[in-house]
Amino acid sequence: MADTPFALDLAPRGRMSIDCMVNGPIETNTYFAVSGDEAVIIDPAWDGAELARQFALRHPGVTVRALVCTHGHADHVGGVAGLRRVLGADVPYLISRRDASFVPGALEHMRANWGFEMEDPGEPTRLLDEGDEISFGDVRLQVFDVPGHTPGGVVLFAATEEGNLAFVGDTLFPGRHGRTDLEGGSEAEIIGSLGKMARLMPDDTLCLIGHDETTTIGAERSSNPFMARGLRRR
Repeated sequence: MADTPFALDLAPRGRMSIDCMVNGPIETNTYFAVSGDEAVIIDPAWDGAELARQFALRHPGVTVRALVCTHGHADHVGGVAGLRRVLGADVPYLISRRDASFVPGALEHMRANWGFEMEDPGEPTRLLDEGDEISFGDVRLQVFDVPGHTPGGVVLFAATEEGNLAFVGDTLFPGRHGRTDLEGGSEAEIIGSLGKMARLMPDDTLCLIGHDETTTIGAERSSNPFMARGLRRR
């Protein structure tokens, strides 16, 4: 994988609180990212109506500005349609350009192989490309590509006044990486993506992961053999 043609803007901007809701039979992490009186919901999994209910209970008076998916697997997009029924169809649904067409097959794979029926999220409102930004409250998420777990996985990075953080989906796990044996996966690409993450993001970046506890880029740089392999690539 070639080095990215852009650098992240690391200047701190705004404040953001993170609320994680673990949901569904494979315990997907859905994140409520809140800045002031606005929020985005990242990786809306499983029961969208319940996610909407929990959001309203936990964050009264906060407006959801977007539903953003780090990648197109069914357990990361399956709550989109239900959320939009409750919140309103005008709430945008965002996913990467490369994974938008991947979603229908991922839904069928989940049904055929695991027996889980997940609702189709419908057509995306906005297709994300590397270098795009998603703004809400007084913060912004910077988008960059990390293929390997799926063809169009992305990281959503934010430099805030309280520190750096990144929503990394299923690309990175503590000490390892996400699965590459599913349709569209690539071991070579995900190793390159881990190296890219380590080069782009500071060591103190808190990584918010799709199905696990958090980690930091510094911790992974020092202990993750797959990230070490990625860093050796140029």
